Amino acid sequence: MEHVLIVEDEPRLRSIVRDYFFAHGLECDLARDGEEALDLMRDHDYDAILLDILMPNLDGFGVCRAVREKGTVPILFLTALGGEEDMLRGYELGCDDYVTKPFSLAVLLAKTQALIRRSRGTGDAGLLSCGAITLNTRSRLCSSGGKDVKLSPREYDLLLCLMRNRGQVLTREQLLDKVWGLDFEGDGRAVDARIRSLRAALGEAGGQIKTVFKSGYRLEEV
Repeated sequence: MEHVLIVEDEPRLRSIVRDYFFAHGLECDLARDGEEALDLMRDHDYDAILLDILMPNLDGFGVCRAVREKGTVPILFLTALGGEEDMLRGYELGCDDYVTKPFSLAVLLAKTQALIRRSRGTGDAGLLSCGAITLNTRSRLCSSGGKDVKLSPREYDLLLCLMRNRGQVLTREQLLDKVWGLDFEGDGRAVDARIRSLRAALGEAGGQIKTVFKSGYRLEEV
């Protein structure tokens, strides 16, 4: 189930969107302002963020800026600000789309689902590709250069995390949190060992997983 964060200071609107999305198969967390949203994002990975602009404490522009410093999760602004200047500012900060209030819940859902599909590089077949590597997110199968690759569950989850964040440097700590979970008591050596086995399993395509000195790992197209 896709996991969406709804950041909106109007309680009734938060609840309406959450209930509608849940009825259509999406799990939702709620935040009342930007500061609460950033707190939630430290503990959870989201498939998309629905973000109001006019909020107390920290507005949507500030949240968008903070999110884009660390990741590429799709951001869709929910806003009463429909002026061109505000939209351009949002796009400059890295938002993916806008919905202006009042909006259709059906349109909001469709836009959100489209952003999630696009961010994952998946279509109806559930395929996610980067260079010579292809993952089927429905069957959890992997191929490299057109040949099937046998991966352990942990190797698959690690590769999936790298694929969904391709081109982005992920630290060992981030990979531990995303793949092993917050309760894991090991250290970055567990990541290094699993990266080595994953590269070996992928053969030549294993070279797409780049080591970034003193930082972590990044998946590249070639």
